Amino acid sequence: MTKPGGEIHLLFDPPGPRARRRIRIATAVSLVALAALLALAVRQFAAHGQLDRGQWWMFGQWPVLRFLLDGLGETLLATAVAAALAFPLGGLLALGRLSRHRWTRAVARTYVELFRSVPLLLLLYVFLFALPGIGLTFPVFWQLVIPIVLGNAAVVAEIVRAGVLNLPRGQTEAAYSLGMTHRQTMWHVVAPQALRALVPALVSQLVRLLKDSTLGYVVSYLELLHQAKVLGEYYHAVLSTYLVAAACFIAVNAALSRTAAWLEARRP
Repeated sequence: MTKPGGEIHLLFDPPGPRARRRIRIATAVSLVALAALLALAVRQFAAHGQLDRGQWWMFGQWPVLRFLLDGLGETLLATAVAAALAFPLGGLLALGRLSRHRWTRAVARTYVELFRSVPLLLLLYVFLFALPGIGLTFPVFWQLVIPIVLGNAAVVAEIVRAGVLNLPRGQTEAAYSLGMTHRQTMWHVVAPQALRALVPALVSQLVRLLKDSTLGYVVSYLELLHQAKVLGEYYHAVLSTYLVAAACFIAVNAALSRTAAWLEARRP
C-alpha cells in the first residue's frame, strides 16, 4: 500500500537475504515432496489396476461424456441461480446491518449470525425431511438452491459490509454535505463504490458456492458428483470417474479464480 507521500507501507517487514533463501529452500522442498507424493499415488493406482484401459475406456464414448456434461450443466445451473439470488439478498442484508434503525439492524444481524453458524448440510436436511413433515414440499432443484442461498447470503452480507466500512469516511461526509439522506448516500455513493472494489471477492465466493452444489446428492439432484457416482457404480470404475469429475470441478474453479485475479488487476 502506498501512502500519499510515496512511502510504501506494508503489513510486515520485507524478508531479508536469509529469509528469502529459507523461503526458496522451503519452496523447493515442498515441490519435491509434492512430486514424490504424486509419483507414489500414480504407482499405487497402477499397482491396483486403476490405470488399466478398462478403467478409462468409457470416457471415449460420447453417451458417457454427455451424461457427465449433463451433470456439469445442472451444477452450473444451480450455481448460477443460487448466485443470482444470494448476492442481491446479501447486499440487502449488509445495508440492513448498516441501517440507522435499530430493529432493522437487529433483524439483519440475527439472520447473518444464524445462517453463518448453521451447516449447509443441516439446512438441506431441514428442507428434505423437516419441512415436508409440516406440509411444505419443494422441487428437488429448490431443495438444493434455497439452502445454498440462505447460507451464502449471510457470507456475502459480511463481505459487502466489510467493503462498505473500508471506504474512506470522506465519501459519506461529502454526500451528506450535498444534502443527501443516509439512504441516498448508501444507495448512490457508498454501495456502488464498495461493490466495484468487492467484485474479485464476490467472484471468489462463487468458488465456495459451486462447491456447495456438490451436496446435491443429499436431495438426489442430478449434479456432476451424483452423475459420477452413478456412472462409476455402473462401470465398476468409481475412482477413475471421481477423478474425471474432480478435474471438471478444478477446471471451473480455476477459471473463476483466474477471473477474480483478472478483475483484481483491473481494479483502479
